Amino acid sequence: MRPSDSMLSEVTMNSINEKQPEHNHEDLNGAAAVEKIRHIVKKAESCFFTTAAQVAGSIGARPMGAQEVDDEGNLWFLSANDSHKDKEIALDPHVTLYFQGSAHSDFLVLKGVATASRDEQKIKELWQPVFKTWFTEGENDPRISVIKVTPTEGHYWDTKHGFAVAGIKMVMGALTGKTLDDSVEGKVRV
Repeated sequence: MRPSDSMLSEVTMNSINEKQPEHNHEDLNGAAAVEKIRHIVKKAESCFFTTAAQVAGSIGARPMGAQEVDDEGNLWFLSANDSHKDKEIALDPHVTLYFQGSAHSDFLVLKGVATASRDEQKIKELWQPVFKTWFTEGENDPRISVIKVTPTEGHYWDTKHGFAVAGIKMVMGALTGKTLDDSVEGKVRV
């Protein structure tokens, strides 16, 4: 019996992690998870916001800038109520967000449930003058919607000590033939 490709990939990644002499797995919960999410979202500045449903003319993915991560770990976006994404959220609220803070660290994927509304107070909180580029009537533009994403699960990949230490460890690993990197990964649960 041949193992499935997903099982092979899991075994391969486990073999790399098992050769790592340092602890490189840390699940984060509650406030620690929210802080990790905030850190990566701030560093990334934008994400790929993907929807489970797709309407005609949409691929179900688009770049978006998260405007806020609140204390409960919810992510807030401004959108247009006539956009594909708002229509897709109305059909199926399940979304996935992909963040990449740099070329080598600060990766985050979040699955969650999105809601779109016309919360005028939240629009005022999140509004920035540059948004007038898309919402020409300003913060009172009737097309503005607020999207709140409540994470249901997530996973992050990062470095423990930054680029310099990670680079030195990788060079040492290559020279000694040992798996030495500075990575850490784990689930995030808010």
